[in-house]
This record gives sequence, C-alpha cells and structure tokens, in this order.
Amino acid sequence: MKIIAFGASSSKKSINKTLATYVASLVKEAQVEVLDLNDYELPIYSQDKEQELGTPNAVKTFLQKINEADAVIVSFAEHNGSYSAAYKNIFDWATRTSKKVYENKKMIILSTSPGPGGAKAVFGTAVTSMPFFGAIVVGSMSVPSFFENFDMEKLSLKNSDLESKMLEIINKL
Repeated sequence: MKIIAFGASSSKKSINKTLATYVASLVKEAQVEVLDLNDYELPIYSQDKEQELGTPNAVKTFLQKINEADAVIVSFAEHNGSYSAAYKNIFDWATRTSKKVYENKKMIILSTSPGPGGAKAVFGTAVTSMPFFGAIVVGSMSVPSFFENFDMEKLSLKNSDLESKMLEIINKL
C-alpha cells in the first residue's frame, strides 16, 4: 500500500506534519511518502493568475502524488478557525484541475493543536467537506493538547486511549 501523508501547514516544525507522519508509520508494510507543503509554494490563486500561468507544475506534481497513492493521511492545522493559507492555496489550485482532488482514495483526517481544542473547527470542516472532493474518509481524529499527548523524543502518542483509537482508525485502511 502506498500512502501520502502531510500536515496541512507550512510550519517547518509543524506538529500536524509530525502527527500525520507518525500515523502513517503505524500502517504495516506501507510505502509512505511524506509531503511538505513548502515544496508546493504557489502564487495566491485567482482566475487572473490561472489565465496568466496555466496550471503550475507544483500543482501537477501534488495531484500526481495523490493519484499514485492508495491512501492519504492529512493532519490539518487550524489558522483562525479554518485551513492554513498554504493548504487552502494548493487546494484551490488543485480543484481547478480536478474537482475530485483526492481521486476516490481512502483518507484519514486528523488535526491537532498545542491547546485543548485540537483544531476542532478546521477538523469539522475537513471531515464534512473532503468527501465532496473525492475522499473516502475511513477515519478521523482530533488530538488535543499535542505536547501533553505526544512524545516528541519517541515520536509516538503517550496517551494510551488516543493510541488505541488511532490504531482502530489505521485498521480501516
């Protein structure tokens, strides 16, 4: 099984990228590719930019990676209650090429934050909207208080209840 995993954030120290990478590592015998949204920097999407540039290569590459995967694991960062600008921009560009960005792939949707909310606002938006864009959401989970529940040295969840729920989700892939 080939899995694409990424944190929907542009932070170089993204806890969402860390979480997505960790969850992907739990899938036995999977080939995992972790994407970094910083590798897909694009001008802010607009119809004018699209007419001027066409479809940028970064968008084509992003869509190709998703197309070649069997499953996608995304952990969403929350910026002011919504998607990060980095994710929203590549997503906007990608939907101009294919409304079904996620190509009927199985998807696990995650979110986390340093605080107790666990990025629940963006999490709810993602869980609700991703099926409209071709995702087959097989599981979802928000991890609150990331630094209290995740061991950065061992790169694993230290909360056994969260770990059990995560393993249940992974088994649905």
